[in-house]
Amino acid sequence: MGKVVSDLRAALPTASISVYDSNSTDDTAVVARAAGAIVRHESRSGKGNVVRRAFADIDADVYLLIDGDDRYDASRAADLVRLLLRGPYDQVVGIRKHSNVAAYRRGHTFGNRVLTGAAGPLFGREITDMLSGYRAFSRRYVKSFPALAREFEIEGPYPRISQATMAGCLAITW
Repeated sequence: MGKVVSDLRAALPTASISVYDSNSTDDTAVVARAAGAIVRHESRSGKGNVVRRAFADIDADVYLLIDGDDRYDASRAADLVRLLLRGPYDQVVGIRKHSNVAAYRRGHTFGNRVLTGAAGPLFGREITDMLSGYRAFSRRYVKSFPALAREFEIEGPYPRISQATMAGCLAITW
């Protein structure tokens, strides 16, 4: 977590970086705070609850969501933000490109391909990595996001709203 916060700070030096701790049993909050993040707490476990809380709590022009496990290249954060602002996008997805096959759990690549392949025709556009945990969002997207997901099923709803909004993609080494 500390490395992700430090890497984001280097990539986006003027950004306000918030980390949400949702009942972690490790030192997530301590490490994030020591790295310079604003630490916020969500009493309900799960990424869905954290995203819903963050979208409600934070008021910004651009929102960047990145998993804290240091699998995504945080140095590319500025690229995601630039593409979002250049537009005409409401969401830019960091599309994972394998640099290390071991980074994916067994069966994860196949499962993501099946889900992503099924979602594209449903939403009328090509979605190449529906389950990516690295995204930039516009204020309009965030403030209109229904956030119905609860615990850990948050990635599924992102493309749903994309029917009415524009989404861009950027390849990210993973």
